[in-house]
Amino acid sequence: MKGYYQFKNMIQTEEELRSIIGFPSELVNNKVITYLDNHCLEFISKSPFVVISTSDEFGFCDVSPRGDKTGFVQVLSENQLVIPERPGNKRIDSMRNILSNERIGLLFFIPGLGETLRVNGKATLVTDDELLKNMSFKGKKPLLGIGVEVEECFIHCAKAFKRSGLWEPNSWTDKALLPSAAKIIFEHAKLPNTSVDSIQKRLEEGYSKRLY
Repeated sequence: MKGYYQFKNMIQTEEELRSIIGFPSELVNNKVITYLDNHCLEFISKSPFVVISTSDEFGFCDVSPRGDKTGFVQVLSENQLVIPERPGNKRIDSMRNILSNERIGLLFFIPGLGETLRVNGKATLVTDDELLKNMSFKGKKPLLGIGVEVEECFIHCAKAFKRSGLWEPNSWTDKALLPSAAKIIFEHAKLPNTSVDSIQKRLEEGYSKRLY
C-alpha cells in the first residue's frame, strides 16, 4: 500500500465548487416535493431495500442497509413512514445516532431500476405495539421501528447505476473472485480460538436462523 498522500488542491468555497460543477437545471430544482405522493407510495411499495444515513451530535456519520420483503417499509400518512428493525449485529449505530440527532436520509432501491427515491426528514425510535404487529413476519414482530417524518423527497437519476452496471449480470465479478466476509472479519477482529471457517459457519447460521 502506498504512503499517505497529501492533497494539494482542495476546494474551500461553494463558489469554487460551482465553477467546476455548475448549477442544477430548472427541472432538478423543481422535482423536490415535501410529502409522499402516489408515485412515491408506489416506489416504496415495490422496494425491498433502503439505505439509511444518520450522524450523531458531533457529525460522525453512518450509512446502514435495511432489507426485507418488497414493500416492508410501512407508510402511515403522506408525511410519515416506519422502517421495521429486525435482528442484526447489535451495534445499533443508526439508532444511537437518531437518539442524539434526529436528521435522517433514506435511499430506496428497486432491483433492476436505475432511478432511486431519496427521502429526507426527522427520525424517532418507536415501540408502538400496533405498528410493530402490522410489520410482523412469520409471527415475529420487529424489535422496534424507525419512524420518519418526511420533509423532502425526490427521484434520483440512474447515471450512477448505468456507469457501474450494477444491475447488469454480465458486468459482475466472478463469485470465486469476490472478497470473503469471513476472512475479512477474521483478520480484522483477531480473536483467539477463531478461524475463517468458524466465522463463516457463524455467518451462515445467522443468515439461516436469525433473520427475523
